[in-house]
Amino acid sequence: MKKAILSMSIVFVLSLFSVPVHSQGCVEATSDAGPQLVGYIQPEFGHYFYGKDNNDNARKPSSFYFRRARIGVVGSIPYDVSYYVMAEFSPIYKGYPFLLDAFVSWAPVGKYFKMSFGQFKSPYGLELNTPCYGLYTINRSLASEQLASPYRELQFMLLGAFGKERDIVSYKLTIMNGTGINKMDAYDEDGGNNQKDLAGRVVVAPWEFIKVGGGFRYGLWGKKDADGDAKSRSRYGVDLSFNKWNLRVQGEYLWGKDVGKIAGGGGCGGKDVAADYPAYNKNGYMFMAMYMTPIRLEPVIKYEYYNPDGTDYKFFGKTQDYAMSTITFGINYFLNEWTRIQVNYLYNAEKKTNGVVNEYDNDMLLIQVQAKF
Repeated sequence: MKKAILSMSIVFVLSLFSVPVHSQGCVEATSDAGPQLVGYIQPEFGHYFYGKDNNDNARKPSSFYFRRARIGVVGSIPYDVSYYVMAEFSPIYKGYPFLLDAFVSWAPVGKYFKMSFGQFKSPYGLELNTPCYGLYTINRSLASEQLASPYRELQFMLLGAFGKERDIVSYKLTIMNGTGINKMDAYDEDGGNNQKDLAGRVVVAPWEFIKVGGGFRYGLWGKKDADGDAKSRSRYGVDLSFNKWNLRVQGEYLWGKDVGKIAGGGGCGGKDVAADYPAYNKNGYMFMAMYMTPIRLEPVIKYEYYNPDGTDYKFFGKTQDYAMSTITFGINYFLNEWTRIQVNYLYNAEKKTNGVVNEYDNDMLLIQVQAKF
């Protein structure tokens, strides 16, 4: 009953609220004529191929679920002030509704210079900064999931773009808590260390059909230890986008370095545990191509690779520490401007640290229907 009341309360509050395009928001407004209700839902079906159990029975779990169910309000206030509020209602994340994005922006000189204050996505990464409703495959690449997280932060951002008829150069520079979504950075609370993360991104479009981007993120993470030290993380990335003749090609490379103390008596990835600050160099990339046909059918193929440098990470609920490559074969079909059907088959191949390729039974078939409003 309490969760039902909470859900109704969020919808009511959102309905009271309302801008031009918000580049760091999840959904964009379609007009500037006052408050506007926006959002989308993504019901999904997943079928997983997990091989056989100890009794030689096939393990092929499947389920219907919601990937995302988001409702928000965008609006503007004279002069040059805009706001954006978005809530997540899908139970797959926390089991209850929660605040996803909420920020206020001020654009004193139009698109050339803006300031945004609140909670929204980090500017690091091409795939991360692609709206969830605009992703060409159902999943972001594993490298993006691991190296660009946490996705959302409480932050203050400077952003803008230059170019008369189109954006030739765009930029984002932000300072954020570094603790993730809906979390303060108070010292010793919720993993806070009272230090802020810095992140930025620049995109250059020398021609209308080509964009080259680059970004970074740096900060401390986790609580400080007894000596007052904390682990650190550094992230860098470059990306390229091509879009012409109904052909779209994207590529992105992400690199990350994690530095921090680990417990004695053992370690991950063959690191020297005698060192106070072992370093883990993680990296990954993705390459994707798609073609829009005249019948609104868009075939997609995507290759991705992620190397965790021996550190643990989760892949669909399973903890593992080896490199992985994935080929996604996909079809996108657009019923209209607001409705899309996606079908993806993911072929996964694993590699141990000694270079041996292993085949574990963890391929999957995903089907998603999206309705945007």
